[in-house]
Amino acid sequence: TMAHSKALLVLENFIGGKFVPCSSYIDSYDPSTGDIYCRVPDSGKEEVEAAVKAAKAAFPIWSSKSPLERSQILNKLADLIEHDLEAFAQAESKDQGKTITFARTVDIPRAVYNFRFFASSILHHTTECTEMATMGCTHYTSRAPVGVAGLISPWNLPLYLLTWKVAPAIACGNTVVAKPSEMTSVTAWMMCKLLEKAGVPHGVVNVVFGRGAKAGEALVCHPDVPLISFTGSTLTAQRITEKSAPHCKRLSLELGGKNPAIVFDDADLTQCIPTTLRSSFANQGEICLCTSRIFVQRGIYSEFLKRFVAEAKKWKVGNPSDPTVDVGALISKEHLEKVRSYVKKAQAEGARVLCGEGVDSLPLPTSNQKGYFMLPTIITEVKDESCCMQEEIFGPVTCVVAFDTEEEVIKRANSVKYGLAATVWSSNVGRVHRVAKRLQSGLVWTNCWLVRDLNLPFGGMKASGIGREGAKDSYEFFTEVKTITIKH
Repeated sequence: TMAHSKALLVLENFIGGKFVPCSSYIDSYDPSTGDIYCRVPDSGKEEVEAAVKAAKAAFPIWSSKSPLERSQILNKLADLIEHDLEAFAQAESKDQGKTITFARTVDIPRAVYNFRFFASSILHHTTECTEMATMGCTHYTSRAPVGVAGLISPWNLPLYLLTWKVAPAIACGNTVVAKPSEMTSVTAWMMCKLLEKAGVPHGVVNVVFGRGAKAGEALVCHPDVPLISFTGSTLTAQRITEKSAPHCKRLSLELGGKNPAIVFDDADLTQCIPTTLRSSFANQGEICLCTSRIFVQRGIYSEFLKRFVAEAKKWKVGNPSDPTVDVGALISKEHLEKVRSYVKKAQAEGARVLCGEGVDSLPLPTSNQKGYFMLPTIITEVKDESCCMQEEIFGPVTCVVAFDTEEEVIKRANSVKYGLAATVWSSNVGRVHRVAKRLQSGLVWTNCWLVRDLNLPFGGMKASGIGREGAKDSYEFFTEVKTITIKH
């Protein structure tokens, strides 16, 4: 009804420093109620064309600013987001389904820090210089921004991952056209409202909302966008690679994971159990770094399982805006069905579901009955070949299996197509180093999880992606290097 649509939040594209309405829109749902609460532009070629044009026009002025000038603007933007932290957290929680606690303590603070981090790091990069005395030559390198960066970010950590791309891209002097996920566009739109106040010139940051297949594709195929940074599924990344190949674009692809946790019998379970619960179920398990295969050495297997299940059952699922809730809603009805289907497949294969989906009842507040909720689910007696052990489920589901030897578990941990993150639990320092070295994984955490120093490279091996991001790595990706030789 018309009366109903008046109450909906309607987003607009942000192009050349102005909000621009779109001719058609996509419905966006509140995952905790199942109601449509927002309308997102369904952008395509035209909108992307306008945004790229604006970004190209803004490039000469922005790229000629000094790193210090850009740094001050990034810091100002960080301050403005931090000032509105509560509003951003509420919006992120409502739009994505994550708990208000997670949005307040993880998503929005990290988005603020992304800008501060790159505002600082951009001031500390140096270039190389070598001399060849015999030839009477000096060589040095110089780095320049590349141009218009296409940034495509996912729905699981919307502002967190958008800013992880926008910050280094503009810090290095590029201008950007960003496309957030159509399912979680609100915080990106809110950020756009702060750009002018922060001193970001018109056209430096453009945001085009819409679907991957339409808006994303137009961005990837645009001849004036020389680089694409993408976080999302391996399947979409294959398409991006194919579509961008004729233009020889540079790509940074951060993709899925099927991340193992390896728990040796000398692990400190008082640390391991609560951390492994977080690494399995934080943000509803919708983090590419989540643990979804837990290998436990046979000596402590039954004790681990007993304690792990007992603690998982204490996690409270419900209205994301309730600060006592541990698990919010999954992103969409389709996604919830997909995650549930994995649990059904596991049962059909003879695996046991120890808690969660189909085993325990999930009482929800009246207003959340139609929301997309699921209990933390633990599966055991599942074979390594099972799709639940091979494919990324991206929900609150984890599999726990036993192993005997170090040699065996390394082989099993490496037996998937992914290689993003791994965690190792052991108090034997020699073993920790040996195992970390042999795991095919871009990140290995031992006796902890998700402890990140943004200076260090972030990214995956195998089907988990191409390239790395971090202080030095993002700088190298978002700039073009030139070697200059002077004979004197």
